[in-house]
Amino acid sequence: MNPGEFTEIARGLYLEGLTIDHKREVVWYSDVIAGGMHAVTFDGTKVGSFNEDRMWTGGAMMNEDGSVLSTGQYGIMWNNPDTGKSGWLLDELEGKPINGINEMWPDGTGGMYIGTNDIEMIIEGKEARPSTLYRLTADREVIRLADDIGFANGLAYDPDRRRFYCNDTFRCTWLFDVADDLTITNKRCLLEKEDVDGMAIDSAGNVWITGFRSDFLTRIAPDGTQLPRIQTPAGSITQVRFGGADGCDYFINLVPADGGDTLKEGGEITQAKSVLYRGRSEVPGVKIAPTRFKLG
Repeated sequence: MNPGEFTEIARGLYLEGLTIDHKREVVWYSDVIAGGMHAVTFDGTKVGSFNEDRMWTGGAMMNEDGSVLSTGQYGIMWNNPDTGKSGWLLDELEGKPINGINEMWPDGTGGMYIGTNDIEMIIEGKEARPSTLYRLTADREVIRLADDIGFANGLAYDPDRRRFYCNDTFRCTWLFDVADDLTITNKRCLLEKEDVDGMAIDSAGNVWITGFRSDFLTRIAPDGTQLPRIQTPAGSITQVRFGGADGCDYFINLVPADGGDTLKEGGEITQAKSVLYRGRSEVPGVKIAPTRFKLG
């Protein structure tokens, strides 16, 4: 494939969570409306599924033992496709049951950064209450990091471990400084855009940002300069992830152009018009390292 070309490898109602399983060489993706986590090879061959009755899975990531972590209503689940075992990695925050978790990103020490979301209000088609950012250590200690996030979505942590990004859907992309203890400070706006959704980083430190109303990928250089955007097939993009042998393959979940607003307003999506595409980048992306949680 050449840059600018796209190949369809899967389809569903509204594809959202996305992670590359580099060991198995498959892509795991969620369908927040039809439910479940599903896997296909890079050429689109179906591999398997789990949690098929679980809706609203917004994020996915790999653990070092091969388990797939998936967010959503009530917290973060883990499923090991090899053993068939599963369980909850996190089902409460600060002593209370979890409403919802959206996206995740590894913290570089075996744990992860996470952002909450208000799935209760999403289901009812009402305005969501504010989100909070946390860090979950490899020993499962929960550390509160930041409030005043309208709707936490895509997260990213640069390879130098000094810059942390958070998409605040309907508002902007936030940029934080990361301290030696992995806390985040000095929040400022990197990109004003009212549909920021998923996020990834390439090897040059450029941030790739998707939009649930946008048929293009926005790219921001570390100094804040907007780079030429990447046009995608018609529709809107919920997530992007890098993979492949050289890291230059990337995968995007594309939904109908009005799909995000339909869900926001409590409407129904009944046709399988959401597509997982594979594209090709001129530069490699950052392959997201697995977390190192000890799972049952």
